[in-house]
Amino acid sequence: MTATLNAADDVEETSPAPSVPLPASPPLEEYTSTPVSPDGNIDQHDQKDLETPEQPLEPIATSTTVNGDAHNEPVVDTTQEEQETNAISAPPVLSQGVPIASPTETEPRPSISQSLRPETPTSAHRRSLTISRGHAVSTVLISSALETIAASKEAKRSAPLRESTANALQMLRAGQGGDRPREIFEPLRLACETKNEKLMIASLDCISKLISYSFFADTTPSVLPSPPPSPHLTGRTSSRPSQSDAAPASLVDVVVHTITACHVETTPETVSLQIVKALLALVLSSTILVHHSSLLKAIRTVYNIFLLSADSTNQMVAQGGLTQMVHHVFSRCKVGVRRDSSTFQASNSRDSMPPSSISRSSQESVPHHVSSSTSSNSQSVNGDSEVDAESVSHSESHESVPPQAAEAQPDAAANPPATPNGNSALHNRHMTDHTDDIGDDNHAGMTLNDLFIKDAYLVFRSMCRLSMNSLNTESERDLKSHAMRSKLLSLHIVLTLLNSHMPLFVDPASIVYSNSTNEATPFVQAINQWLCLSLSRNAVSPVPQVFDLSVEIFWRVISGMRTKLKKEIEVLLHEIFIPILEMKTATLKQKAVILGMLSRLCQDPQALVEIYLNYDCDSEAADNIYEHIMNIISKIGTTPPSAAHKTTEPPSPAVQPTPKPQPTGPSLSTSITSVSGSMDSATLGLSESQLRRQALECLVTVLRSLVAWGTASGKTDEEGITSPHPHTGEPDRQDSMTPDTSLDRLSSVGGSVEAFNRIQTPDITDDPGRFESAKQRKTTLLEGIKKFNFKPKRGIQFLIENGFIASKAPADIAHFLLNTDGLNKAMIGEYLGEGDQENVDIMHAFVDSLSFDSLPFVEALRVFLQTFRLPGEAQKIDRFVLKFADCYIASNTQTPFANADAAYILAYSVILLNTDQHNPQIKRRMTKADFARNNRGINDGANLPEEFLGEVFDEIASNEIRMKDEVEAAGPAPVGPGLANAIANVGRDLQKEAYVLQTNGMANKTEALFKTMMRTQRRSPRGVDQFFSASHFVHVKPMFEVAWIAFLAGLSGPLQETDDMEIVELCLDGFKSAIRIVCFFDLELERNAFVTTLAKFTFLNNLGEMKTKNMEAIKALLDVAVTDGNNLKGSWHEVLTCVSQLERMQLISGGVDVESGKKGKQRKLPTEELANESRSTHITVAADMVFSLSHFLSGTAIVDFVRALSDVSWEEIQSSGLSQHPRLFSLQKLVEISYYNMSRIRIEWSNLWDILGEHFNQVCCHNNPHVGFFALDSLRQLAMRFLEKEELPHFKFQKDFLKPFEHTMIHNPNPEIRDMVLQCLSQMIQARVQNMRSGWRTMFGVFQAASKVLTERIANSAFEIVTRLNRDHFGAIVHHGAFADLTVCITEFCKVSKYQKISLLAIAMLRGVIPVMLECPECGWSPEMTKTNMDDNMIKYWYPILFGFYDIIMNGEDLEVRRLALDSLFNTLKTYGKSFPVEFWDTVCQELIFPIFSVLKSTQDLSRFSTQEDQSVWLSSTMIQALRDVIDLYTFYFDILERLLDGLLDLLCVCICQENDTLSHIGTSCLQQLIENNVEKLSPARWERVTTTFLKLFKTTTPHQLFDDTLRTEVDSPSPEINEEANGATIIPAPLSPSTEQPRLSQSATDRRRVFKQIIVKCVLQLLLIETLNDLLRNDKIFAMIPPEMLLRLMGALSHSYQFARSFNEDKELRTGLWKVGFMKHLPNLLKQESSSAATLVHVLLRMYYDPRPGHQNAREGVTGRLMPLALDVIKDYNKLRPDTQGKNIIAWTPVIAEIVDGFCRFEDKDFVSYLEPTYALLCDLLSRDLAPEVRLSLKTYFLRVGYTHRIIDILSS
Repeated sequence: MTATLNAADDVEETSPAPSVPLPASPPLEEYTSTPVSPDGNIDQHDQKDLETPEQPLEPIATSTTVNGDAHNEPVVDTTQEEQETNAISAPPVLSQGVPIASPTETEPRPSISQSLRPETPTSAHRRSLTISRGHAVSTVLISSALETIAASKEAKRSAPLRESTANALQMLRAGQGGDRPREIFEPLRLACETKNEKLMIASLDCISKLISYSFFADTTPSVLPSPPPSPHLTGRTSSRPSQSDAAPASLVDVVVHTITACHVETTPETVSLQIVKALLALVLSSTILVHHSSLLKAIRTVYNIFLLSADSTNQMVAQGGLTQMVHHVFSRCKVGVRRDSSTFQASNSRDSMPPSSISRSSQESVPHHVSSSTSSNSQSVNGDSEVDAESVSHSESHESVPPQAAEAQPDAAANPPATPNGNSALHNRHMTDHTDDIGDDNHAGMTLNDLFIKDAYLVFRSMCRLSMNSLNTESERDLKSHAMRSKLLSLHIVLTLLNSHMPLFVDPASIVYSNSTNEATPFVQAINQWLCLSLSRNAVSPVPQVFDLSVEIFWRVISGMRTKLKKEIEVLLHEIFIPILEMKTATLKQKAVILGMLSRLCQDPQALVEIYLNYDCDSEAADNIYEHIMNIISKIGTTPPSAAHKTTEPPSPAVQPTPKPQPTGPSLSTSITSVSGSMDSATLGLSESQLRRQALECLVTVLRSLVAWGTASGKTDEEGITSPHPHTGEPDRQDSMTPDTSLDRLSSVGGSVEAFNRIQTPDITDDPGRFESAKQRKTTLLEGIKKFNFKPKRGIQFLIENGFIASKAPADIAHFLLNTDGLNKAMIGEYLGEGDQENVDIMHAFVDSLSFDSLPFVEALRVFLQTFRLPGEAQKIDRFVLKFADCYIASNTQTPFANADAAYILAYSVILLNTDQHNPQIKRRMTKADFARNNRGINDGANLPEEFLGEVFDEIASNEIRMKDEVEAAGPAPVGPGLANAIANVGRDLQKEAYVLQTNGMANKTEALFKTMMRTQRRSPRGVDQFFSASHFVHVKPMFEVAWIAFLAGLSGPLQETDDMEIVELCLDGFKSAIRIVCFFDLELERNAFVTTLAKFTFLNNLGEMKTKNMEAIKALLDVAVTDGNNLKGSWHEVLTCVSQLERMQLISGGVDVESGKKGKQRKLPTEELANESRSTHITVAADMVFSLSHFLSGTAIVDFVRALSDVSWEEIQSSGLSQHPRLFSLQKLVEISYYNMSRIRIEWSNLWDILGEHFNQVCCHNNPHVGFFALDSLRQLAMRFLEKEELPHFKFQKDFLKPFEHTMIHNPNPEIRDMVLQCLSQMIQARVQNMRSGWRTMFGVFQAASKVLTERIANSAFEIVTRLNRDHFGAIVHHGAFADLTVCITEFCKVSKYQKISLLAIAMLRGVIPVMLECPECGWSPEMTKTNMDDNMIKYWYPILFGFYDIIMNGEDLEVRRLALDSLFNTLKTYGKSFPVEFWDTVCQELIFPIFSVLKSTQDLSRFSTQEDQSVWLSSTMIQALRDVIDLYTFYFDILERLLDGLLDLLCVCICQENDTLSHIGTSCLQQLIENNVEKLSPARWERVTTTFLKLFKTTTPHQLFDDTLRTEVDSPSPEINEEANGATIIPAPLSPSTEQPRLSQSATDRRRVFKQIIVKCVLQLLLIETLNDLLRNDKIFAMIPPEMLLRLMGALSHSYQFARSFNEDKELRTGLWKVGFMKHLPNLLKQESSSAATLVHVLLRMYYDPRPGHQNAREGVTGRLMPLALDVIKDYNKLRPDTQGKNIIAWTPVIAEIVDGFCRFEDKDFVSYLEPTYALLCDLLSRDLAPEVRLSLKTYFLRVGYTHRIIDILSS
């Protein structure tokens, strides 16, 4: 063996290059294999189990005897593949339809060398023997070999050989060889068994040539066993029927067996070469098809020749042959071939068919021309039903046994006792095993392609099994050891097959059928378990070559099979690859290789998105794979370097692997670069800095892929990825990632994602909302788990509220705790161990959920204790163990325990034993005897069986009870101090040892997970999880949201730390990609973070510290602004701030002194190189493009851009202070972009100008005049440019555009700035007056503001412009709707108090506007105007003028101007009012006239007066004059204004009811004037309204408070008396409070004085009203016009006033009380009110009595009824007056008495007589008083009338 290995060392150098390139194969140096038997054969035990996916997961290791030593041996399976593909190109047919297989006609296939090719017929061979069966074979080919055999010594010694040779020669000479190929082959077979080198070479050469000519394509059904027994070999007895009873093997199987039996370890090299030639020709033959056991044997033999041959040529030939054979097996399988359902039905129902039917169906299913070569193969494939059933049962019984345990339990049949001749023993065992495989044909319904697929499955399974063999420490260190070479070789073949034949693996039509159950399993599911187990064992290998190959294989799985192996990929990532990345003990190389694999994954946008959808959004997935990977990559990229690795920086590995060119011959290198699409790991992991760079490249790749997927939604291409669908393993679904073309193309793109194309229409199942909900739910679940792990009760409550736990029922909670990953086992124990009844119930439900059926006691306890961690308190433990014991006894009836107490005590004892045996702090450990002694008598007083306790003790001592998910391999023992320890550790790789300890647990856990998964899939008809293929771009948004912090950290860390420009470029590229994503999806927080971070890296605010990388950051930021401006939104501020700072840097570096905002701080300047770079074309152009391309921004983006630029501009200006050279860069850019965007639609411009206008408002009013001048000039230029564009009617953008001028005029106090505003407007008027539309309004607003400026120059200039506009452009102003603004502007000038000249000129101008307006054609006045047009014109033209007058009246500061305005208003109304519509009169009165007097109603209107004096002057002059003018106007237009009389009367009422007597008198005077002037125009209804007004006035002014008792109570501290003369100084409107107002119970002295004052005012007003009414009623016109009914109502009011006064005067006590409390200085009385009301009453009633008009005559009864009681009361009261004390009363009442007596005397006779009796006595009493002459005269008349009435005096005599 040593010689074999040494001879193979230089194979690569000595092997000649073959003529035809072959698929790459592993070299001898790195190929690994288990030890090989002396004959070179590898164990064929795999042929026993041509299994289905139900087979055991553990590869079955067999042993073979090599020189007397037992070694583990690799198992090589084989596969079938090529028949149907080769059948398509079958050679032409001669006689009897048998194809001719001449070399020129056979299917072309790659050859490995010229020496490998069988000889083809030459001209000498044209002498062909046409055999009767149709085989055209040269007789020389056969006869020469047979003659050589016949002439040999072996033929002479061996009769069978001699006879068979002679027979064959005889048949050849007779031309019968073609009919009997077995007789021709028999001497060749026997010659091979002689072991004579010469004969073997001749025979093998002849066989290979016959194979090339399809000589062995026998169509006769075979009846021989396959393979046949050797005549010289004896085997062990088989449990199967004897070979004599079994069906004979086919000729093809006999040929294969003959050829393979030629090779043993001592076989000469020349013979080995012939064996390879023959086997390769046989396997690659297009007409002779080799399947299953024969195929496996052929592949195994070539494999052994490669490993054992010492000749380099043979090694090369064998390697190339092996590679070709394996590829051929897979290549001949057709992809996408669908089976008809009838085929399956036929195969499933064949048990009920007769043998003849089976044979027919078999022949119908298999092509005729291969029936002879496949019949025995069908038997070998399908005849394994019995053995296969045994294998299945064996699998089920060993499911839980780990692979190592399976290997430790070899089958006795597989390990025969060693014999002196090891070769014979091995060969015999192989033959016996192979014979065991023979059985009935159970697959007659299989198609040829099904056989090919089964072949491929067997070959691939064998390679996986070989790769799973474990390596010992020596093998790991020696790459040339058999174990290592075998592992590398098998892994390389697996990788090559996955890389080249991925379509077959994922094809739903590729089905593998079970030999025992006929169950159809998809190919990918059949190889799934073997591939995953191989990865789980090899991916944790510390051997770099093994690890690299495993990672490459896993990458093929992810890229091509992720839709089929969803759960498996998750397990491998979560349990192996991600933990290795995080392990400190993993080497840099390992991490770099995994990172390389992840980089390739990240280059595939669809794969990356699907990882997120299927794992991060799946609540069943244990980990958020995508998020976890991103965090790890970011962490690796930002890990600070350690001092040990600061070496020369190696070149960075390319993110995308670059395949090396393939050599012309078979490669002898197992480097993974020999496989297409693999990554060269030689340059990876050389330093920590390189690893960090690789991680950074990976992050950038992720971002590029996310950009490609998320933003390229509109791209389509004919080579795009096929339409994705959710994959659930259905056979009719085509995988969206069918590799080879698309996948290899993807893997070969050099780090670019631009070539990626995605389907345009998203798949209907790819609902982003659904995945977002799923992700949110998973996040909520993880949050709930986190809460539980921190505070269990709070976590359970949270989980119940969010629906993760169905209810508060103990069973639901227990189910969640038992079946949810991620819960802390210790917290589960604490929660379940609580003593609350609720927790106890949950604990019981939890334990009840566990199944202890048929489990041994220790195993049940292990299952129990692995679901949670026991708490530390004894009471809690006791509750747990009690429940366990109860459940265990209930679940198991056959136990050694008498009752549950025994189980309870033993469980406690076992827990203590577990601690005792495995706690390192315990020095003296318990023995088995101690354990037995401790448990005596616990079984209901008896002892448990000693054997049982011993088994328990041994189980615990050997296998600690530990948590499944918390088992962590212990690290290596720390190196102690001292020389001895240092020497002891010399040569130890401590990091590797720690790695191995950690990864062993990972591999074991992964395998256990795979076993559980496979069992679940076998039980479930749909064991494959649904895989969702991505198609929607929206997924990028949540993907970025979960990982953006990792992206930001991973990019900003390296950018900050390094000055390496390549890394800087990478980081900046990542930043640009990230910003593209956040902008596209409008992620505000993330956008702000990335843009702000990038802006900070520019260092423009710290020029002295700036480096080249900061300049690159500036370029990147500018690129972002140009490319992603539409979505930057609020982040424009950072971008534009940097542009502003860049301009500042350019100024500073150019020598311009820019003042800094920080005084006294010396500024650092940038280096000269950076200063020049800042002025470079790249930066200058990019910065300019930010502004010049702004017109390409969207309508919303330009708004954000302008807003940010305005903010930056203001910051610049503010930082400049009052400098003479302020920074105006951004302001200038604002003007520029306004020019660039001038052509935008108006709605966008309006949005822009909302911001720009506000900014100009701010800037134009800045306290730095240089800023204001620049801003105004810029604004003027913009306005000039904008006014060039015509504005449509009814639009107002000009108005808005010019608003900043108005704002500046109002808010900037600088006269120069204000003057410049007027100059700008004047220039605009001169240059653009023809285009002025809505701008007129703003202009007049500016002039209006100028009128209020205290600088006379400004006001004069503005008035001059207004005068000029009024004179020259009045028509244009009217036409464009600015007439009202003109009048308002003129009005404002009228109200200026400081410049009376301007005011007087302005009011004259306002008056002059009226005739111009009436004559202006633009106003549209005409007699033919419709009512609607008239109304519109009145409001548009008349109302502004009249309102102007009103405004001046109300707010004008100059008295003269107000007087002129008042005159102008009423004169205008009188002059032009007759043409006003009635409705307009309503408007004038309600809105212009009556509001003049609103001050009388509300004191709020007094606020416009600056001082009380101004108010008093306005009231006493303007308002009083206005009231009189109103009365005059009403009189002038009474017919028109009569309908508004109510409003006027209400106004007069308000004016009369004032505390100010001046206003009251004016009011009563105006009321009297109104009635007197219009007495003849008042209708009865109006008289009623007038009467009601008087009644209201009488009621309001009646001082009812006089009778309030509370006014006569004393107060503690009387206030000073109110100055009675105050009213005379000023006029203040003070409306009276209603007379019904109830006084408060407790009043202060001030309040009382106010009440007293109001009472007195009311008394005065009552008297004033009586006098007014008396004056009116004594007017003959009024008396003649007023209806008698109204007179009676007025008399009623007078009567009430009289009675009120009489009552008060008679109440002496009341009057005295009021006098005492200070109501008046003298005793109060209402004598004048009483007497005047009585006098008026008497006068009016008497006049009504005498009035002869019918109305009055009809009312006479009512008159007398009211008059006589009043008269009698007055006379009575008069008679009571005492002359000495009541002289005033007598004087007041004397005229009343005289009128009463005189009136009574003139009564009609009837009435006189009727009232004579009550009056006579009273009048007689008058005679006793000192009477006035008029009274005496009246009395004389009275008594005379009495005399005449009673005929006392004769009338005639008198």
